[in-house]
Amino acid sequence: MSTLYTPLPIQPEALAQLRERDDAGRACVPYVDEEGGSPLRCCLRPIRPGERVALVAYAPLRRWAARTGARPGAYDEQGPVFIHAEPCEGPAGGADGRYPFARAGALRAFRRYDARGHIVGGRLLEVPEDSTAGFDAAFEEAFADPEVTQVHVRAVEYGCFQFVVHRPEAA
Repeated sequence: MSTLYTPLPIQPEALAQLRERDDAGRACVPYVDEEGGSPLRCCLRPIRPGERVALVAYAPLRRWAARTGARPGAYDEQGPVFIHAEPCEGPAGGADGRYPFARAGALRAFRRYDARGHIVGGRLLEVPEDSTAGFDAAFEEAFADPEVTQVHVRAVEYGCFQFVVHRPEAA
C-alpha cells in the first residue's frame, strides 16, 4: 500500500546550515553512532550502526516562515533531530510506500498549522498495525479543515519532529 501524502525531510539548504550551527545557536558536534536505530530527518530512515551523525536543534516553522513571510509567533518550536553529519542522498523516494518512523504502538502528534504558522489543531495517534492507513486517515482529517496548510508529525515520547506533510495541490 502506498501513502496518500508525501512525507518531507528537512530541506538540503537547512541541513547545510544545521551541520554548521543548529537552530539553538550551538555548533554541530558529529559523532559515530555505534548502535543505530534513531530516526534521521535528512533521509527519513533509521541510523545504521557506525554512521556519522549529529543531534541538532531544529525549528521547522521558523525556517518555513523565513521562506514564506509567515509569522508563527509563539508557535515557533525547536526540538532535537538526528541528521547525517555530511550530506547524504536524501530519502529513497518512499520506495517502500510507507510513512517513515511508523512503528505500531508508537505515539505520534499530528500538529496542524495554517498559512500564518499558527497551530489550528492537532491529533494524537497511536500508530496502528496498518500504519499507512492510520497515517492516511490522520492526514485526511487534518486537511478536511481548509485552513490547514501543513501538518507536522512529532514523536510524543521525546517531542522530536519526524517530518512534515503539506496540503496537496488541487488537481
